[in-house]
Amino acid sequence: MGRSRSSGNRWRYINPSYYLKRPMRLALLFIVFVFGTFFFWDRQTLVRDHQEEISKLHEEVIRLQNLLEELKDGRGISGEKMNFSRSGGDVVKKKDFADDPIDAQRREKVKDAMLHAWSSYEKYAWGHDELQPQTKKGVDSFGGLGATLIDSLDTLYIMGLDEQFQRAREWVASSLDFNKNYDASVFETTIRVVGGLLSAYDLSGDKLFLDKAKDIADRLLPAWNTPSGIPYNIINLSHGNPHNLGWTGGNSILADSASEQLEFIALSQRTGDSKYQQKVENVILELNRTFPDDGLLPIHINPERGTTSYSTITFGAMGDSFYEYLLKAWIQGNKTAAVGHYRKMWETSMKGLLSLVRRTTPSSFAYIGEKIGSSLNDKMDELACFAPGMLALGSSGYGPDESQKFLSLAEELAWTCYNFYQSTPTKLAGENYFFNDDGQDMTVGTSWNILRPETVESLFYLWRLTGNKTYQEWGWNIFQAFEKNSRIESGYVGLKDVNTGVQDDMMQSFFLAETLKYLYLLFSPSSLIPLDEWVFNTEAHPIKIVSRNDRAVSSGRSVGQTKSYRRPRTRREGRFGNK
Repeated sequence: MGRSRSSGNRWRYINPSYYLKRPMRLALLFIVFVFGTFFFWDRQTLVRDHQEEISKLHEEVIRLQNLLEELKDGRGISGEKMNFSRSGGDVVKKKDFADDPIDAQRREKVKDAMLHAWSSYEKYAWGHDELQPQTKKGVDSFGGLGATLIDSLDTLYIMGLDEQFQRAREWVASSLDFNKNYDASVFETTIRVVGGLLSAYDLSGDKLFLDKAKDIADRLLPAWNTPSGIPYNIINLSHGNPHNLGWTGGNSILADSASEQLEFIALSQRTGDSKYQQKVENVILELNRTFPDDGLLPIHINPERGTTSYSTITFGAMGDSFYEYLLKAWIQGNKTAAVGHYRKMWETSMKGLLSLVRRTTPSSFAYIGEKIGSSLNDKMDELACFAPGMLALGSSGYGPDESQKFLSLAEELAWTCYNFYQSTPTKLAGENYFFNDDGQDMTVGTSWNILRPETVESLFYLWRLTGNKTYQEWGWNIFQAFEKNSRIESGYVGLKDVNTGVQDDMMQSFFLAETLKYLYLLFSPSSLIPLDEWVFNTEAHPIKIVSRNDRAVSSGRSVGQTKSYRRPRTRREGRFGNK
């Protein structure tokens, strides 16, 4: 009986009614249960973390073994310093990866090309707008604003060329003066000078660049003082007198008048002054008021009435960047509702682009034709080769089917643009091409090459967005063609004729700002200037993406305020390249 009673006493501890009558013991049991659960969970977490650490160490051992084998094979690795310690919002996003040794070697070659171009500019054209390498002298193509120097600031910074960047910074601080009696292009000054200075500010955090950007932007603002808000394309930097070029019949040019949104919106965000944003967004409001169903605008616009004039519709010269900025203003605002109208206009224009796409015989190269009235012209500028990259960049905003359709078209057009290069004896593209039904596919129209970046730009986007290394190979072939045909002892020159290889005497500022930068990024990990944190202006100047939470733009003339801008923290050790 005693044994039976003892056994019964033990069983009572698992009877719920026992504890319901004794709340203190119930609480104690609950506490023991909780502590036991946490102890068990903590041990499991430690085991899991330990397993993950072992796995990572194992992967690291394998990576180091592979690198050691590559070194033994004689392939080697560039001596560049790699440090991916930056947090989101900085130049380099923290990300685990193994850098491809071939990419590293190619990146170093591009960096060497930049050093050669820059040192030639420093030696023969310091402070001037551009270098004439053959005659070894500087020319002021943009009124003496140091266009090449300002265009190169962010390229120098991204490549880690600190000494060169600091010398350029000192020139900006001591010698850059915008008070010039010079009739400047509003568009070119905005994309090269305002964009270059803003990018240097976003990358370095040096307020000198922001102050200078505000100075030149203030001198450009009177160009927007028209009845329609469509700006004049030329303005005197000293006197502020705006006008248009005579050969346009008094009209403004589409690309020149509607491609300042990225720079002026960014300037408003960084200064807290809404006047810059208001000017450029009123242009979009005016164009959207009578936006056609196909989203295609002729290249001439009357600045008094805001109406378009009978002229060419093109994704090439004088039309191109309008369509580019519709997409990129949406990206710059972090795709919020406040910038939704930009995306809507862009998608409308992409329907129009589809109506201009044709394919050649016999090779079925896709190309974007030009249109005058109802007549289609089978001509495509090399400038229009920005479009594959634009289409790839914008494809993710569609649903799955539409996204794949536009990405596939982007890849088709990129193949055509690459063949612009491959079809000539020098392997460099001409300025434009004509397409025929006589079995020739394409023929060079204007045969010069002035070191343009558009095809390389699209290869960069397609590589970033698809991971297909074919685009890197194409880019490398184009770079080698530049090295063979355009590099001389005192810089880089364009070609007067891509068929004969006869050289010209000009190193365009965009060669350093765009062509070499996109090539460098093409062979860099995607964590360098990540596309979800930066947007490139049409001169390849990266500008920080800042969410737009202001009132969505409607049909009214007013524009809401942007949220105050806080410049991202940057740490210089996170960039590529030796100092």
